[in-house]
Amino acid sequence: MMGRDDETAGDRPLIPAVTSLQAPEPAVVAPKAATFFAPERARSEFEAVYREHFRFVWRSVRRLGVLGSSVDDVVQEVFLVVHRRMDDFEGRSSTKTWLYGIMRRVIADHRRTQRRKPAWSEGAPGQLDRVHDTRLPPDASAEQAEQVRLLYRLLDALDDDKREVFILAELEGMTMAEIAEALEVNPNTVSSRLRAARERFQVALAQETRSPAPKEEP
Repeated sequence: MMGRDDETAGDRPLIPAVTSLQAPEPAVVAPKAATFFAPERARSEFEAVYREHFRFVWRSVRRLGVLGSSVDDVVQEVFLVVHRRMDDFEGRSSTKTWLYGIMRRVIADHRRTQRRKPAWSEGAPGQLDRVHDTRLPPDASAEQAEQVRLLYRLLDALDDDKREVFILAELEGMTMAEIAEALEVNPNTVSSRLRAARERFQVALAQETRSPAPKEEP
């Protein structure tokens, strides 16, 4: 039987000072104009999903490693798929887990496309160095940008399976049951991956924050 710590993985962030970091998020803009040709009920349902979950999708796309201007393209594609499939959603799962399943497939398609392109056509990893939140005071922005870069470096230390479980549990606060449903795997598999992800994250954090050894005096 699962204990409370296992059942609700998001109740206790692993490293609060790191896992609570957020990159600047865009404002929720109006959905693509094409959606307004849908029937009134379908349009209102879609708009409600869009408003409530846009930031979750945007955060997750970035955290799963999509870079640069591709983030907006992938997010838009996710919601185009959502719009096409609204009638298929029967409410047997939460909206968030349903959205995440769509997001995973869109990101997988995006990565396959990127692998067929020249390396220079995708944003360089160094784009994270330009993270800057203009809503913060100038003296706070540089520090926050460095903290966000740290979080992304730590996420990069995890393989894909561990990374997405860690993101959903530690950063989004989803339960084991929700994560298992979103990933279509057994809850025990989620638990095992999360345990391994936490261990790897701890190691990577220790390496990142370890003070350099003092130089010996001649």
